[in-house]
Formats: sequence, structure tokens, C-alpha cells
Amino acid sequence: MIRAAQLSDKGRVRQVNEDSVWIGSIQEEYILGIVADGMGGHRAGDTASQLAVQTVVSDLQGLEAGLSAEACRAALHDAILHANDIVFHMAKTNSDYYNMGTTIVAALLRGNQGIIGHIGDSRAYLVGEDELRLLTQDHSLVNELLKTGQISQEEAAAHPRRNVLTRALGTDSEVSVELDDIQLSSGEVLLLCSDGLTNMVTGDQIETVALAGIPLEDRAKHLVALALEAGGEDNITVALFEINDSAPRSDTKGWTS
Repeated sequence: MIRAAQLSDKGRVRQVNEDSVWIGSIQEEYILGIVADGMGGHRAGDTASQLAVQTVVSDLQGLEAGLSAEACRAALHDAILHANDIVFHMAKTNSDYYNMGTTIVAALLRGNQGIIGHIGDSRAYLVGEDELRLLTQDHSLVNELLKTGQISQEEAAAHPRRNVLTRALGTDSEVSVELDDIQLSSGEVLLLCSDGLTNMVTGDQIETVALAGIPLEDRAKHLVALALEAGGEDNITVALFEINDSAPRSDTKGWTS
């Protein structure tokens, strides 16, 4: 069985929270978690993130029980692409939402196994006692410069175009979804978050709080508080997941490929 907690805050600078977050169960078998960070003027960003989350949730609510990993991977992939269609169409047909878009990072879990799907620079981390492992790669200009060795990690942190995305949901008629498998062990925490957290809070801080021996909801509050204390320059959203050690062993079994 998986425990989960979520929290979102508009931060200290932005007037509107353009992030959206959702966690819920499907067919009493799967856990779905989504974080989306919208962009666009005149409330278009929050519309984009809400549409993306609502579409993915709606598409996956009818997920059949007992599906294979491959079937779940395909379902998550198709739901995110459908969300892209919905957001793109809204932006194209309504001038108030011109050029809006959103990032998305979603986790579809069954027991201790799951699929991560993402577009943009919202991230998924697996936090264990020995490491903080980034499960996603930012679709951003700065990350491309990093991968090609044109800038250093230190330069990336202060780069004037660090918020420029190379891929987003809803800005183009076609988009590619990154998919990765995940296995969550006892003592590990899965974190989904917007860049309002990672731009303000260090990896060491994330690791310390995520593994703290306090309720998961309090860990989410502490992470958001750290981002606010550091300046809260953007909307901040976190979603946390961990295995409930008190659950029967059979409840943590996942699917077979």
C-alpha cells in the first residue's frame, strides 16, 4: 500500500498559482499522482495545468484492473498526449489562452512498481538513504547546454534563460512523452515537484526532509516552507509517495511486464 501527500503554494512573488496537483486511487488498485506547472499570461497558465491534470485523470479513471506494465505505460502515454491535444486546441481557438502550455510529471503506481511520464522541467526524484536520484531529465535550454558541456552546473543555476523550455505540453500539435519505469522500495520516497521547489531548495535539503521520521503531510509542508524561506520566487508544488510498511506484504506487489 502506498501513502501519499500533496501541497501547492503560490509563493511570495506570483499573484496566481499556475501549478496544479492531483493524487488519487483508481480501481482501488493503482495510485495516480500528477504535478503540472502552467505558463501563459492572463490566467492561461493555471488553465493549461488544470486542463492537463483533468484530462489525464479522466482518461485513466477507467483503467482496467490487472493490466501489464506495458499496458499501463501505453495508457499513461496516451492520456498525456490527449492532454496535449486538449490544451493545444484551447490555446488555438481562444485568444485569451494564446500560446499557453504546461509541464507535466505523472506517476502511475501499482504496489511498489510504476511508470513515470513527463514533459518539461517538473521533476520526479527517488529519495533513498544513500542518494537523491533524479528520474527525469529537464526538457530545457539550460539542460541541453549542460549535456553538451557548454555550461557548468554553477552557470546553469544562474543562467538568464534557465526557465526556457525546449518541450512543453500544449504548445505544439505534436509532442514526445518521456516514460520511465520505477520501483519503490521500503524506506524510499518518490517526489514529484515543480521547479518552484528545485530552484529554491538544495538536493541535500530535499533528501533530509523527504526521509525525516515525521508524517508525509508534514514533510510536504516542510519542503514548501523551505522554498518560501528561500524567497518563494515561483509557485511551489510537491507530491510525495512512500510504501506503507504496516501494509500486508502482498499489497506492495506490482505488475509483471
